Amino acid sequence: MMDFHCHLDLYPSARTVHTEAARRCEFVWLVTTSPRAFIATSRILQPAPTIIISPGLHPEVAHQRHNELPLLLEEIGRASAVGEVGLDGSARYREHFSVQKAIFEATVERCSELGGRVLSIHSRSAAKEVLDTLERHSAHGTAVLHWFSDSPTQLRRAIELGCWFSIGPAMLRSANGLRLAASLPSERVVPESDGPFAKLDSRPIMPWQAMDIVGPLANVWGLTEDKVRAQLTENGRELRHMMTAENSQ
Repeated sequence: MMDFHCHLDLYPSARTVHTEAARRCEFVWLVTTSPRAFIATSRILQPAPTIIISPGLHPEVAHQRHNELPLLLEEIGRASAVGEVGLDGSARYREHFSVQKAIFEATVERCSELGGRVLSIHSRSAAKEVLDTLERHSAHGTAVLHWFSDSPTQLRRAIELGCWFSIGPAMLRSANGLRLAASLPSERVVPESDGPFAKLDSRPIMPWQAMDIVGPLANVWGLTEDKVRAQLTENGRELRHMMTAENSQ
């Protein structure tokens, strides 16, 4: 069991979920929404060898937390991974897009200066701008596009730029999600829950349910479930190794 994008600190009874995830999962990437949340979560939750907590600054709160950017850039220097960061161009957040862009640009630039990091990136209605930023800073490291939902054109571009993709059970409940998943490079896909925000049947998806993508992916990729499960496990172990390797540069 692996989960490469989870807001584990935001579940009800977060400590209980953290303990259970540490017991049941081979690996969990706990992404945070702000640098201060990262610091607080790192203090509150007991360290676990199978769980990485990363500093982030979510685009949905960028306009409220923009003064935390210097702290984010400082924490990136000590981090093995960065996230959740990115851009959100949807109608609800479009008015703050300039603030988001400034923060994301500085974040990717910092990762590039440090020799690269693994980033979990939000790109809703903003894939072009996200990819433009990554392209400007080619030494940024490894970009993992979380719950990619943009056009096939931008998907092809992301693949050409070497991006990875984290996808979850909720994404594969939609026709668009399945269509995009069918075109993903199988060697660069990892599972995610995006819990507790992502839900199935009104219940938050748990970290140990992230691998429930195996069945739907087997259908759209034309492979057996055993082969898909093996591929996802291999991918996850490779990406986890990359986090450690890029942080040691």
